[in-house]
Amino acid sequence: MDVQAPKSYEIRTYGCQMNVHDSERLSGLLEEAGYVRAPEGSDGDADVVVFNTCAVRENADNRLYGNLGRLAPRKASRPGMQIAVGGCLAQKDRDTIVKKAPWVDVVFGTHNIGKLPVLLERARVQEEAQVEIAESLEAFPSTLPTRRESAYAAWVSISVGCNNTCTFCIVPALRGKEKDRRTGDILAEIEALVAEGVCEITLLGQNVNAYGSDIGDREAFSKLLRACGAIEGLERVRFTSPHPRDFTDDVIAAMAETPNVMPQLHMPMQSGSDTVLKAMRRSYRQERYLGIIEKVRAAIPHAAITTDIIVGFPGETEEDFEQTLHAVREARFAQAFTFQYSKRPGTPAATMENQIPKEVVQARYERLVALQEEISWEENKKQVGRTLELMVAEGEGRKDGATHRLSGRAPDNRLVHFTKPERQVRPGDVVTVEITYAAPHHLLAEGAVLDVRRTRAGDAWEKRTAEQAAKPAGVLLGLPGIGVPAPLPVATGSGCGCD
Repeated sequence: MDVQAPKSYEIRTYGCQMNVHDSERLSGLLEEAGYVRAPEGSDGDADVVVFNTCAVRENADNRLYGNLGRLAPRKASRPGMQIAVGGCLAQKDRDTIVKKAPWVDVVFGTHNIGKLPVLLERARVQEEAQVEIAESLEAFPSTLPTRRESAYAAWVSISVGCNNTCTFCIVPALRGKEKDRRTGDILAEIEALVAEGVCEITLLGQNVNAYGSDIGDREAFSKLLRACGAIEGLERVRFTSPHPRDFTDDVIAAMAETPNVMPQLHMPMQSGSDTVLKAMRRSYRQERYLGIIEKVRAAIPHAAITTDIIVGFPGETEEDFEQTLHAVREARFAQAFTFQYSKRPGTPAATMENQIPKEVVQARYERLVALQEEISWEENKKQVGRTLELMVAEGEGRKDGATHRLSGRAPDNRLVHFTKPERQVRPGDVVTVEITYAAPHHLLAEGAVLDVRRTRAGDAWEKRTAEQAAKPAGVLLGLPGIGVPAPLPVATGSGCGCD
C-alpha cells in the first residue's frame, strides 16, 4: 500500500514581533496537523503557502497582492496546492482579498489563528474559499502549539491588543482591546522554556508595560519583572515595546534591581514636538519622555536606549522637526528606527489636513538619520575597552564566514562580532570579550576571547540541531515552544509603538 507523503508548508511573515510570534504558532498548528516544513528557499513550492500579513507597513496591500499574483500560475499548474492569508491585513480587508485574488483558499484574522488547519481542510473538501474573521480573541495564542525558531531565546506573550488611539496606527482596530494573560500562566511558560534550555526571554505586548490594566493592577508589570528574576536558569530578560505613558518608577526600580533584566530599553518617542505628539494622540510630551530616560540612566548607567521616530507627520512644521532633533540630541539614543510618515487607510491621520510634501519629508528624514548616525557612533565608541559577556547568536553576522568571526549580543543588546576561538562555542553559549572597535551599528572584539562558558542553552541548541539533521524538515521535535525574538524592531514601517 502506498503511503502518501505529508504535505509541506511555507509561511511568509511581514510586520511586527507579534506577527513573528504568531507565525511560530501557525507552524506549530500545521505540524500538529501533519504538515512538514518546506525546505529553506522553497519560494512557493510548498503544498500550503501562508501569508501572515501586516496592515501597518507601507504598501502592505500592494506587496501582498503582488506576491499572490506571482503564485497564481504556480497554483493553477499544481493540483491540491492551497494559499492562506492571515494577519492584520486579512482582518482589515476580509472579503476584498478573495475578490482581488480568487485563487486564495483561506482568509483568517488575528483573533482566530488556531482555525487555520480546519479552514484549509474545509476549503479542500468544499472546493471553495473559506473566509473566517473573528471579531474578538477566541483563545489566548499561548495556548496554541508552537514551533519556535531557536533553542536558546524565546518570545513570551504577556498581552494582546491595545487600548491606545494613536492617530497614525490601525493596530487597535485589528487586534482589539488589550487582554492580559494571567501572571501564573506567563511564569509557567517561562519555567517550561528554561527547563528545556532557553536562557533568554523577551516579554511581548503591543504596549508591554501597560500589562495589568486588564486585571486592575498598575504595578503588575514591575512585579512580573521581579518574578522573572526569581526563575533559576533564566539569564536574560528583555521586553518590547513599552509606552512612555505607562513607564512608572516601579518599573525602573524593577529593571535596576533585578539582575537578569537586561540594561536595554526600546521606547518609541515618535516625535519630539509637543504639538505633533498631541496630534498623534500620544499621551506624553517631550519633557515627560526625556525625564523617563534621565531616570533610567540614573538607575542603570550603562543602559542602551533605542526608539522609533516618525518624520513628516501631517502638520509638522520646521520648528516641530527641530524639536525632534533637540530631543534626539538630549536622549542620545544608541539607535533610532526612523520612518517617513505615509498614509495608512483607516487611520485618522490619513485624512488630516496639511499633509507634508514628499520632498520635505525626505530632506528631514536625511537630516535626522545623519544626526542619529553620528550619535550612535559616538555612543558605541564609549564601549571600546569594556569587557562584556556576549550570548553567542545564530545567523546575526552576515559576514562571519568570510571574516572567521562569530557574533553575539551584549547585555544591552548591542551586536558584537568577535574572533572565533579555538574552543567550540555554540549559539546560546556565553563568551567574554574586550571591545576593540566601534562602528555606528556594531562593535568588534578583535582580540582573543577571554573566556567561554558552555550553557544549557548551548546544549539545547546542539541537541535540537542533531535532531533536525536526523529527521525530515518540519517534524516537531517534542520540545516545548522555544524561539528567538528579533533583537530590535526592523527599520521599516510606520514607527508605531507596536513595531
